[in-house]
Amino acid sequence: MKLAELSERSGVSPATIKYYLREGLLPPGRRITATQAAYTEEHLRRLRLVRALIQVGRMPVATAREVLAALGDDALDHHMRLGAAVWALPHGPEPDEDDPAAVTARGAVDELLERAGWDFGREVGDESPAYRMLVAAVAALHRLGYPCDTAHLLPYARSAGQLAVADLDLVEEYEREEEQVEAAVALTVLYEPVLLGLRRMAEAEESHRRFG
Repeated sequence: MKLAELSERSGVSPATIKYYLREGLLPPGRRITATQAAYTEEHLRRLRLVRALIQVGRMPVATAREVLAALGDDALDHHMRLGAAVWALPHGPEPDEDDPAAVTARGAVDELLERAGWDFGREVGDESPAYRMLVAAVAALHRLGYPCDTAHLLPYARSAGQLAVADLDLVEEYEREEEQVEAAVALTVLYEPVLLGLRRMAEAEESHRRFG
């Protein structure tokens, strides 16, 4: 297909496609004239992935380039490719290592991971941006005097484990690994507001049942 058709099918403007080509996020098409190139379904799939990373995931171009390089690294298994994409998404505040509450929070999070049986999370620890985000959140709860021990956090971890099964079931509906990475990024970003909305609606229902 020509650039115009690639733009129409992907929903990405020609100017943006040209920008992605210049930045090395999209491989060049097959040159057919001095000013025109032909593009394939592979370009369309890669373009959708780039859009998921940058437009949906709000990932900087330089970070997206690193993620795409990781996807092409044959030394990484599929799990690590998915992780490279999802870990590169914005994850919120980092814990303040000088804050005594962060030390307490780190212990609580480590105990939570052990109780939940999340061995991979315990293994990677601080390397995971989600782990650091969780430590920062628990530290804030601790500073403000709200419940944040293992007994209070474990039901949330168990619910998150069930959600992870549903998430990965959705991702596996896509056949190609590149499509699964795209879906992992897009669904992580797009389903988070769904989860937040459902949680608040569920709380309203429970509050009405108890106090209404």
